[in-house]
Amino acid sequence: MLNSMLSDRAARIMLLIVTALALGLALFFAKPVLAPVIFAVVVGIVVSPLADRLQGIGVARVIVAASLLLFSCAIIVLLFLSLEPLISGVVEDLPKIKQEIKSWVYMMSGLLRGIEAISQEIEQTVGTGAAGPDVSTGFPTLMDALWVAPNFGAQVFIFIGTLFFFVLTRTDIYAAAGSLGKRLYRAEHEVARYFAAVTLVNAGLGVATAIGLATLGINSALIWGLAAMLLNFILYLGPLMMITGLTFVGMTQLGGAAALMPPALFLALNLIEAQFVTPAFVGHQLHLSPLVVFLAIVFGLWIWGPVGAIVALPVMLWIGQLLRSSAEARRLQGEENPTG
Repeated sequence: MLNSMLSDRAARIMLLIVTALALGLALFFAKPVLAPVIFAVVVGIVVSPLADRLQGIGVARVIVAASLLLFSCAIIVLLFLSLEPLISGVVEDLPKIKQEIKSWVYMMSGLLRGIEAISQEIEQTVGTGAAGPDVSTGFPTLMDALWVAPNFGAQVFIFIGTLFFFVLTRTDIYAAAGSLGKRLYRAEHEVARYFAAVTLVNAGLGVATAIGLATLGINSALIWGLAAMLLNFILYLGPLMMITGLTFVGMTQLGGAAALMPPALFLALNLIEAQFVTPAFVGHQLHLSPLVVFLAIVFGLWIWGPVGAIVALPVMLWIGQLLRSSAEARRLQGEENPTG
């Protein structure tokens, strides 16, 4: 009997492992379709309160869906276009970054004996001339662009179609799901409310970052503030990317020990936001383990790239809210039928 129970348990564990591996492979190979679909659903959930308000005042659902589609796409395009000068500036400053890294290597080699070989190896890696690295080899060719363009266009089309029809038909889908639809609607409402509050907090972080960097004399402080706002939606990894980018900015625009001032400023603001502002303003709606959130973001980044990192937290939060709603519904049902 005991051996039978152990064998059944081992079989369930093996089945769970195989299922997890199969699901991971399916998600990886289905990236061209699932990534834009999930991203569109997440955007639709975030804008769902606005859709409900518009429908509540009598606006036709087709007009609501089309309006929110145009609004969401315009916001996404404008955000990425706003960050384009930041990316171009980093590329143009690569020679300056290289020279600053070399000066730091020379300083450290002067303070610490016995690392001459390491400094020479780093020097050979970053180059010795003032012309900087040949960054053109890292950019795609025309044939690469022509090859990627159809796939990118197809994913944009999938995103647009999914977002439009999700906003258009979500109330019908939830109504057809019965009691499950009520739980879906509740989970959607909680996720949308959470991200509305987080958006306000991140906007405040972006404004504070822009003001602080402008005080330090950093160029494009407004764009860096916008980047701080956007990247803070990606927990852990987003702030780390900001600190890395601001370190390079400090190297190129300030130099010396002052190069650490921009990343130190953002780190201080981020710690204040994470430890005091967000808990006080948002509350404790994110009932997920920090380890689970971090692993989910890393997993999403691995299988779907930047899109996966963006949608990982909304999906985890939505699933968590849905599971809690289902557990609460079962508990209430058990209280109503204690002898069932």
